[in-house]
Amino acid sequence: MKILFYDTKAYDKASFEEENRRHPAVEIDYLKTDLAPRTAPLAEGYDAVCAFVNSDVGTETVEALQRHGVRLILMRCAGFNNVDLEAADRCGIAVLRVPGYSPEAVAEHAMALALGVNRRLHKAYVKVRENDFSLNGLMGINFYQKTAGIVGTGKIGAAMARICRGFGMKVLAYDLYENPALKDFVTYVTLDELLGESDLISLHCPLLESTYHLINRDTIARMKDGVILVNTSRGALVKTEDLIEGIRAHKFFGVGLDVYEEETPNVFEDRSEQILEHSITARLLSFPNVMITSHQGFFTREALSAIAETTLANAEAWEKGEKTGNEAGR
Repeated sequence: MKILFYDTKAYDKASFEEENRRHPAVEIDYLKTDLAPRTAPLAEGYDAVCAFVNSDVGTETVEALQRHGVRLILMRCAGFNNVDLEAADRCGIAVLRVPGYSPEAVAEHAMALALGVNRRLHKAYVKVRENDFSLNGLMGINFYQKTAGIVGTGKIGAAMARICRGFGMKVLAYDLYENPALKDFVTYVTLDELLGESDLISLHCPLLESTYHLINRDTIARMKDGVILVNTSRGALVKTEDLIEGIRAHKFFGVGLDVYEEETPNVFEDRSEQILEHSITARLLSFPNVMITSHQGFFTREALSAIAETTLANAEAWEKGEKTGNEAGR
């Protein structure tokens, strides 16, 4: 099997080359360019392409891949909202993903953001580097005996719930499908109850029509004053304009974002010498109680190894006609 790997970073190649030693029947070629309609023709002669969460795998791309003989799209991530699944089905192209590479990696990053923005670590680090050892503007709150609200209790949300429990927090959760493994310490409530009672709200749900802009002016108004909001899931869960409005109205004690709307041109790229076309990032970073990281929740050695292992196992299973349970849209 031949796979064309798009948007390759050094760490991607290292982890996949290591794993590929155990899959001698799989041949991988690596491209730095990302998958999009204009680059899809490069996959001529390949059985599969490997793409990531920020790749453009819309209708035009999928149809171009079909024209050039590609029969499989391997998403090296859990999310697939950037893939036109209807077009893929129409074109006879299978789509496989990595649903559970390392839930703990993302959950730990979510808590790191919550702690960082709570204790203003981003500000404290800069102050000390400038020989300013004062504590002005750095006061936080205890998480102990506060209430955490987890929106979405799949593998990552469940890991975050366990972390919050370890901090001595009361844990509330909202999910259409309750996780029985959490029932001994998590209380499932309605979304309104979670919003109104939580001191920390962490988003861990997929991006669907029903969750698009789940956090908006109305839901923000129902939150406690002084709440901490963390999003390590999908940027479009939060309506950015309404979030900025809420920050300006002093609704939030802090906001930690590993994802946000309009992040796609920035993700994993060094744009330090450029003037950003969009103002969203600059506007968010202008607030002293906001921390942003660049979609790095997944970025641990363990997670990268698991992503490579599952992606190549998906490829081999598909070639054998076997189901893996990792089919997108199941």
